[in-house]
Amino acid sequence: MSISGEMLIGATALRGTDKPIRAIEAATGQPMEPAFGGGTAADVERACALAWQAFDSYRETTPEIRAGFLEACAQAILDIGDALITRAMAESGLPRGRLEGERGRTVGQLRLFAKEVRDGTYLNARIDPALPDRQPLPRPDLRLRMIPLGPVAVFGASNFPLAFSVGGGDTASALAAGCPVVVKAHSAHPGTSELVGRAIQSAVKARGLPEGVFSLLFGSGQVVGQGLVADPRIKAVGFTGSRAGGTALMKTAAARPEPIPVYAEMSSINPVFLLPQAMASRAAGIGKAFVGSLTLGAGQFCTNPGLVLALDGPELETFLGAATEALGGAPAQTMLTPGILGAYQAGISHLAGNNRVRKVASGQVASAATQGEAALFETTAEHFMADPALAEEVFGAASLVIRCPDAETMLRLAEGLEGQLTATIQMEEGDVEMARRLLPVLERRVGRILVNGYPTGVEVSHAMVHGGPYPSTSDGRSTSVGTLAIGRFLRPVCYQDMPAALLPEALRDGNPMGLWRRVDGVLGQS
Repeated sequence: MSISGEMLIGATALRGTDKPIRAIEAATGQPMEPAFGGGTAADVERACALAWQAFDSYRETTPEIRAGFLEACAQAILDIGDALITRAMAESGLPRGRLEGERGRTVGQLRLFAKEVRDGTYLNARIDPALPDRQPLPRPDLRLRMIPLGPVAVFGASNFPLAFSVGGGDTASALAAGCPVVVKAHSAHPGTSELVGRAIQSAVKARGLPEGVFSLLFGSGQVVGQGLVADPRIKAVGFTGSRAGGTALMKTAAARPEPIPVYAEMSSINPVFLLPQAMASRAAGIGKAFVGSLTLGAGQFCTNPGLVLALDGPELETFLGAATEALGGAPAQTMLTPGILGAYQAGISHLAGNNRVRKVASGQVASAATQGEAALFETTAEHFMADPALAEEVFGAASLVIRCPDAETMLRLAEGLEGQLTATIQMEEGDVEMARRLLPVLERRVGRILVNGYPTGVEVSHAMVHGGPYPSTSDGRSTSVGTLAIGRFLRPVCYQDMPAALLPEALRDGNPMGLWRRVDGVLGQS
């Protein structure tokens, strides 16, 4: 499959006429071929019109048709072969193993949602049969199911060119819900995006679905992105990126005559709490493992451990010594884009220049202008509380250690943190009581709490939550990973005294779809 530099609007491939985009080879900083023409307002209009035309037909496809389509998308992505991996390596600077794993995750997400669609529990079917003889008033026949919101605009992420991009979790969950998708590709990996987009486009055609089920647009300015969010036919947005980018889309969505939800995953520093008994028994091991998590993928994970809280004392010195040694062996790594590298360097320079902060250790010196060096800093709890800037995310392999004088201070700092995707507790049996006090604080602050692990790496499963209170996400009730993500693009509809001939199949007597349903309050397959 070749890369043409074209957008995909429904079944059509065409070259955009707005400002062109070129991928930058991450390792060299040199522009790559081909150029990708940016989309115009007319292109946005066409893609949204096709998505709206496809919506009513696509949303009522049978579970088997929709699941088969998701599986066809997964297979079409695999069928691209090594060309997808090599292009993604060039555009992102990520190593082959990481991208092959990410491709597996992308395909796995699509297949997992296919199973979810077949299972049908996401429909949350409920039936309250009529009670005509109830006193003082009869009860009507009431039946509920979840229906898709409508066409969804998805914004590709910079740090996951496959799993959070064109065919990633937002697209997979929206398509599973029955929502057509219009993707705005990330400008850092347009070639990778086109390859995946063509795979999905081919699956739409092969399965005989309306062409507007999927479109892919390019654009470097606000024309495409803001245009999609403002279009009245778009009913929800999936976004992974910066806080500034996410909040800009949220403002546009809120200002519409009909406001729509924006599910934006934004910033998180993912605090790690080192409890006393854990530090007493394995501080050096924690320090070494922490650096492995910190430097994974050049620190370019939204779950990167950017903050460490520990009690001051000799155990913390042991942790810092082990972390310093491990960091000294960590090579500088190519970062995703020049913009991300520049922002990372500005962030660590700001920390290094802050007189409340001490630089503890650095990774190996960069051998190329495209690489970033890992860095570890420390400060006191007093200084951290006095300077709100110290709690800001530095996207990359940098972390700040806070020396806490006592457990009460650690708890107070936890209470003051912004919403986060994750929090990690390193603990032993003797730390249970302290962890018990910490746990309700973290439940109010984060979406996923880990014990004796590290936050980098997000399992795609039924129980996973990849979300959290603002500003880690725009809606802390949601997740962008796992089967619960489908719920973002659904809403409930109740059918009262609806004739049997008009009822959706999921709510008909006899349960023709064999669903688990709640009938008169009792969950079963009746």
